[in-house]
Amino acid sequence: MFRAARPDDFAQIIRLYRQLNPDDPVLDDGSDEAVFQQILGSPGLHLFVLEFDGVVVATTYLNVIPNISRSASPYAVIENVVVDEARRGTGLGRQIMAGTLRAAWDAGCYKAMLMTGSRDAATHAFYRACGFSADVKTAYLARPPAASRSSTQDS
Repeated sequence: MFRAARPDDFAQIIRLYRQLNPDDPVLDDGSDEAVFQQILGSPGLHLFVLEFDGVVVATTYLNVIPNISRSASPYAVIENVVVDEARRGTGLGRQIMAGTLRAAWDAGCYKAMLMTGSRDAATHAFYRACGFSADVKTAYLARPPAASRSSTQDS
C-alpha cells in the first residue's frame, strides 16, 4: 500500500535510510526524529512509504516547491528513494515512484527532478523506466567547505 508516512513509521524509515547511506553516523540525541516530525508537519514536504504486510519496504521524499516562472507552477524534487535491499528488483521501486510522481502531478508540478550518485547502470535504467531523462538538464552539486561542515556538525 502506497501512503503518506505516519509518525509511527520513523524507525522503519530510518532502517531503510541506513541501507541507503550505511556510513552516516547514528544519531542518538533525537534530532533525526525531530526533523522527521518537522517534515510530516510541513506543507509541500511529503514523505511516502510503501507498506507490505505491515512492514515499510520502500520510501521516497517529495518536495513540492512553489515557483514564479512556468505560469507559477510548482516543481518537485524527489530524494531518498529506497527499497529494502532484500526486495529490490521486485517492482516495488516502480510502484513507489509511480505514486510519488502521481502526487507531484496532482500538486500541479510542471516537472519532477531527482539526482543519484549511483554509477550502477541498473539504477539509471530504473529511473529511465520510471519516466526520468538524464539528457534534458545538467545537475551540479555544491557542498559547504569541510571547515563549515564540521562547525555546523559540532553545534
